[in-house]
Amino acid sequence: MRHLLIVAHGSRREASNDEVRRLAARIAGMPEAAEFATVQAAFLELAEPSIPDGIQRCIDEGATQVTVFPYFLSAGRHVVSDIPAEVAVKQQAYPHLDIRIAPWLGSAEAVAGLILQTAQLPENTPS
Repeated sequence: MRHLLIVAHGSRREASNDEVRRLAARIAGMPEAAEFATVQAAFLELAEPSIPDGIQRCIDEGATQVTVFPYFLSAGRHVVSDIPAEVAVKQQAYPHLDIRIAPWLGSAEAVAGLILQTAQLPENTPS
């Protein structure tokens, strides 16, 4: 069973964390996500669940593969070092499971087009 764990930074502003949780729920409902038994959110810091706890939740739900998706725009320290270090803890604890890290969001070719498309929308101030 494949599971997708979307990892964001985390925020002191709970509404921001809820946005990521809602995104995971929207993705889970998409036909293209049918290959994943679940799509969940986890956070590097400042919010729950943590990355190890999110991976553990997937494992507890029967995952045989967990894909960790860094919801980050650039390959800064969090993408290059912090997330891999958090994931490595679970990879070492469960060497028989396939726990992998997908490329970060900003590396996707489609991001450039999404930025242009979004920039053309009317102004929307977050609440």
